[in-house]
Amino acid sequence: MHLTTLSKGGVEGEVGRFRRRHLVPVPKVASLLELNDRVARGDERDDARHINSRRMTVAEHFELERPQLRPLPEERFDAFCLLNCRVDRRSRICVRQSFYSVPIRYVGQRLDVRLGADRVEALDGSRVVTAHERAIWKKSEVLELDHYLEVLAIKPGAFPGSSPLESARGSGRFSPLHDRFLTEARLKRGDAGGYKAIIEVLLGERHLSGQAVQSGLKAALEIGSVDPEVVLIEARRADPPGPAPVVEIDSLRRFDRAAPRLSSYDALLEKGS
Repeated sequence: MHLTTLSKGGVEGEVGRFRRRHLVPVPKVASLLELNDRVARGDERDDARHINSRRMTVAEHFELERPQLRPLPEERFDAFCLLNCRVDRRSRICVRQSFYSVPIRYVGQRLDVRLGADRVEALDGSRVVTAHERAIWKKSEVLELDHYLEVLAIKPGAFPGSSPLESARGSGRFSPLHDRFLTEARLKRGDAGGYKAIIEVLLGERHLSGQAVQSGLKAALEIGSVDPEVVLIEARRADPPGPAPVVEIDSLRRFDRAAPRLSSYDALLEKGS
């Protein structure tokens, strides 16, 4: 929606018109990304419309206005809302009536939370300990299997029926290759041993890329091994460490500010005397 020349009332009216035309009835979407795509398609249709009897389209009018617009600032505006949430006994924080998992070590503590339009971040001091895509439905649970691995390693029997595992399967984080390895490990090591083996693999994934772990799982299964150490060794071979990132010397120059001038205060002193 191009609202550059409208007053406050005009902006509100245009938003209402856009909602009635493109978002009524209320759309049912699976994610905020899908909703944004729908809004973008509505924008494209609106760009082609003519207001009253004008010969030019909305998009053509906007192109006439574009040279008069100021450029966007170099520093992106932080539009997050700051909150402080307590971690419940299930290692979750409740944000706007939806639940998001955090690492199990934070149970019972309070964490600062940055809530954005499409992202939720939990912080320990200035360090982001986890980030989730924001849920679009109230009472939703967004769980990360990695956050529960330490407790599942102690109680492996809880692994197969756990909600985090179900979420990981749904997102593809726990792939069919993981499931195949788990099945083979249970056959050779028994249920408890099989669950412990896959948990060790998942713990090792914290320091490896997903593609490398897939290669490690495939290599181990090809030789008939269900040893998690074999998986991780093969994964490291497929994921060699790259060169350290190079930080440009002038990369922070955009934050420089001119030194303040005190000449105005000197003038005030002269007048006072």
